[in-house]
Amino acid sequence: MSSRIEILNDGGYRSDGRRQYELRDITIDLTPQGTADGSASITHGLTQVSVSIFGPREAKQRSQTLHDRAILNVEVNVLPFSTGDRRRRGRSDRRILELAASIKSTFEPVVQTSLYPRSQIDIFVSVLQQDGGLLQACINATTLALASAGVPMFDFVCAVSGGVHSAAPLLDLTTLEENDLPHVTVAVMPRTKKVTLVTLETRLHVDRFADIFRLACDAGQTIHAEMRRAVKERTRTLVAAMGAGPRAGPGEHMDRDVVMDDTIIDY
Repeated sequence: MSSRIEILNDGGYRSDGRRQYELRDITIDLTPQGTADGSASITHGLTQVSVSIFGPREAKQRSQTLHDRAILNVEVNVLPFSTGDRRRRGRSDRRILELAASIKSTFEPVVQTSLYPRSQIDIFVSVLQQDGGLLQACINATTLALASAGVPMFDFVCAVSGGVHSAAPLLDLTTLEENDLPHVTVAVMPRTKKVTLVTLETRLHVDRFADIFRLACDAGQTIHAEMRRAVKERTRTLVAAMGAGPRAGPGEHMDRDVVMDDTIIDY
């Protein structure tokens, strides 16, 4: 079946000017938001997601309290102006519930919940703008927000979407590409090389899946580098604001930032 748009032209460029394996521009903002213990906003191209973390704190419902670990509560809010159809989605919308369930299942084996028994960690996700790769943006923003809140994790979680046009694998799909191509979202932990999530919403040949999976894992390393750099920069800013910078005396040359390069949150 032919595509409604030109996914990949003869020169090897996609509709937005990218190559097959090229990722969209990533912007990360770790500025605190309100009373949240940690927050992060991330953009993948035109897709923008903001996440706020509250906790660990006492669980609201005693019936849901676990004596040996914390529970993760994930709520997703898709703002009406985030997409072109302007359709209001309530919290009971099936798509939103599936998105929240995917985020929760992704982070349950990653967050060290055993350190906080009988407590709760609330993850509030706000979708501000959509242009493909929504799940990957939610996962990446949640990782950064948890790190900003100081919640211990075994590793970062880096997600990216991929699809196939004819026999050509593509990474980091836009909405137009997702509507026309079979696609998959893969979430990996770069340091431990483990996979925490693989979602496939459309049919994809097993031979093509192997190619996309390998490329997505490699792309996760690139996204991890950007996320780790943002966390380091935020940490340096906080250290400087607390007045904990170097106190070099006369004749001394001390660069604490260089030393911290290998010690700041080594995820």
